[in-house]
Amino acid sequence: MARWRPLADDLDPRVREFTEALRRQVDRGGLSVAALAEATGYSRSSWERYLGGRLLPPRYAVVALAEATGADPAHFTTMWEVTERVWSRAEGRHDVTMEAERIAEARAALGGFGPAPAAPSPAAPSPAPAAPAVRRRPVVLFVAGVLAVALAVVGVTALTGDGDGDDRARPGPSRTARAAALPAGVKCTGQECTGKDPEGMGCGGGNARTAAAAWVGGAYVEMRYSRVCAAVWARISAGAPGDTVSVTEAGGARRSQRSRIGRDPEAYTSMLAVRAPGAARACATLTTGSHGCAAPPPG
Repeated sequence: MARWRPLADDLDPRVREFTEALRRQVDRGGLSVAALAEATGYSRSSWERYLGGRLLPPRYAVVALAEATGADPAHFTTMWEVTERVWSRAEGRHDVTMEAERIAEARAALGGFGPAPAAPSPAAPSPAPAAPAVRRRPVVLFVAGVLAVALAVVGVTALTGDGDGDDRARPGPSRTARAAALPAGVKCTGQECTGKDPEGMGCGGGNARTAAAAWVGGAYVEMRYSRVCAAVWARISAGAPGDTVSVTEAGGARRSQRSRIGRDPEAYTSMLAVRAPGAARACATLTTGSHGCAAPPPG
């Protein structure tokens, strides 16, 4: 039985090359995934995602792998930098594709309203008198008109919030339509994501990118951004128990989310809804007293 599962067919060739290079190095080092996790301080589940081509590992994880297997870290960090640029561009293309798909779905939904066209009448003459047939046609048109007006009233009520009942308990069509337009596995967008776990809500992995990063002492802090979820969160790698990481809104209300490292040297915060990644910053405070932040350009 092969040790590694086949990589996805649609994986970018350069991402595939980098992932296969990591796999070969792990094989050369004679390490199992569990042993690799113990040697590098990254969890087994994280390495399964990294070596499966489902998630780009942080730079420090790549350095830790090289050191654990006796390889030159500089070689792998150079490959990582190239792959990270490819990964980010692929995420950008994914966002554009999803936007185009949403527009197409919206147009299709709009075109789907209205009564279905009537089936053509048979070629043979109908035995019924012509007069009743003529009288039935206005009735059909009247019913279709009533349905169209009813649909319009429902649409206006949903948009304006007018009408009886508790709208919070009964989500309107706009919320339902927005949820249907999200990629498979993504469960929130915008303010709905604030305070939620990015991995649990489907905003991480291929739906996210590193918008900014910095070394703080011996730890690596990243600002993670998901365009499809319109949210950011902070992640810290290679830290120590007690180190904290936070993501904070720049200016204004200065909302924030915070997390602390426990047994795993990697931790991340809950999400914070933003209009753009430059509207927030990720910071780390280490138990050694070191403090630093990573923030993309405002915009």
